[in-house]
Amino acid sequence: MKNKSVVIICGDPKSTFNEILIKTIKNKVYKNSKFPIIIICSEKLFQNEIKKQKVKLNLQKFENQTNLLKNKVYIFDIPLKKGKLSLIKKNEYIKKSFDVGLNLLRKKNTLALINGPISKTTFLKGKYKGITEYLALKTGSLNEVMLIFNKELSVSPITTHVPINKVSQKIKKEVIIKKINNINYFYKKFLGLKPNIAVTGLNPHCETFAGKNIEKDEILPAIKVLKKKKIKILGPFSADTVFLKENRKKFDVVVGMYHDQVLAPMKTIFGFDAINITIGLPFIRITPDHGPNYKMFGLNRSKPDSLIQAFSFIKKYVG
Repeated sequence: MKNKSVVIICGDPKSTFNEILIKTIKNKVYKNSKFPIIIICSEKLFQNEIKKQKVKLNLQKFENQTNLLKNKVYIFDIPLKKGKLSLIKKNEYIKKSFDVGLNLLRKKNTLALINGPISKTTFLKGKYKGITEYLALKTGSLNEVMLIFNKELSVSPITTHVPINKVSQKIKKEVIIKKINNINYFYKKFLGLKPNIAVTGLNPHCETFAGKNIEKDEILPAIKVLKKKKIKILGPFSADTVFLKENRKKFDVVVGMYHDQVLAPMKTIFGFDAINITIGLPFIRITPDHGPNYKMFGLNRSKPDSLIQAFSFIKKYVG
C-alpha cells in the first residue's frame, strides 16, 4: 500500500526555512507521525544547514512516489548554479522547485503541500498578488481562500493582496458566498465540525458612507443566503470590536473584507502561532505564517513554532 507523502518546497535559498524545517523534523511532532516527506531543495544547501545545526538526519534520495516508507525524509535535489547567487539564479531555482512540486502533486499521491516563504517582490514581480494566487493560477483554481488557522480562532480575508483603495470593488455577494462555503466545507471535512463564523463589515462601525452601501448591498445578502444553507454565520460586525475577548470566543472563524483587517489583530493576539492554509486548490497547501526573514538567515536563532503547527495539523486532521 502506498504511503501518501507531504511535499515540501523550501523556496527562497536565503530564507530561514531550511533551518526551521530541520528543527521541525527533529521535533517529536514529526517523529511521531507516519507520513513520509519529500523535500524539494538544493541537497547541498540542505546538507550545509544540517552540519550547521550539528544534527544527524538520514536523507533518502527521491526516485519516485511508489513505495515511500513511513516517517522517512526524501530529498529531490534542485541544484543551485555555481557562482554568485544572483536574483535571476534565485528566481530560476524557486520556479523550478515549484514546477517539480506541482508535478508531484498532480499525481495525487500526496496529503498536502508545505512551502517555505518567498519574496513576493523579487519572485512574483507584480505578476501575481501572492503565492496563494500563483498556485491558484498554476492549478486552474478559481476560488482560492486564504485561511490563517489557529485552533482557538482562525481568520480569512475575502480579498487578499489588494491595494486598500481597490478593496471595495472586489467585495461581491457571490464571492463572499463561495469563499465561506469553502471554509465551511473545509472545517466539516478535516475538523469534523460546522464552524461558527463571524463576518465583518467593510466600513468603520459598518456605517454607510457616500457611494455604494457595501454592507447592505453585498455583505448582508450573502449572509442571508448562507444562513438558508444552514451555515452558522453572524454579522456584519464592526471589525474594531469583533476581536475583543468576549466576542471572539464565540466564533471559530472571523471572515474580514481585506487582508490587514483580520491579519493584524490575529498576529497581535497569537503572534506567529498560526499557519496559512490555502483552501480551494486540488490539494491542501500550508505555509508558515511568516516571511523569508532574511535578517535571521544563518544565525540559527529562528523558532520553528509555525512549521511545527503545520505538521501537527497534517498529522491530526489530514494524515
